[in-house]
Amino acid sequence: MKEANSAGFAIVRIITGLLLAYHGLEIFEPAKIQEYASWDSIKTMPFPAFWAYLGKAAELLGGVLLTIGFLTRPAALVIALTMLFICFKIGNGKFWYEDQHPFLFFLLAMIYFFTGAGKWSVEKPKA
Repeated sequence: MKEANSAGFAIVRIITGLLLAYHGLEIFEPAKIQEYASWDSIKTMPFPAFWAYLGKAAELLGGVLLTIGFLTRPAALVIALTMLFICFKIGNGKFWYEDQHPFLFFLLAMIYFFTGAGKWSVEKPKA
């Protein structure tokens, strides 16, 4: 990959990771978690607060790992699955409009699942 391209991918990886980690910080807000657990799409599931905490933990941990470029592919896979769950189970599956943000996070996660961390990461790049 060209130097400019690899730097661009790294910048997008870091920003995406930071945004995910920011959203994941809601794990430390019990009132917010209870709000999520009260949504109709979650409260029908067993242990709704557990699922809200699990989703926020995936965002926080996955975002941190993506930001630093460590365990990038497994982190990207967890993020992708979490975002698909949010888009299609929690949301309405209207990824072209209402559920656009989680679907875009899914697409970004898939890029890093297939490409790896790249430049400016803790992982050693594959030769």
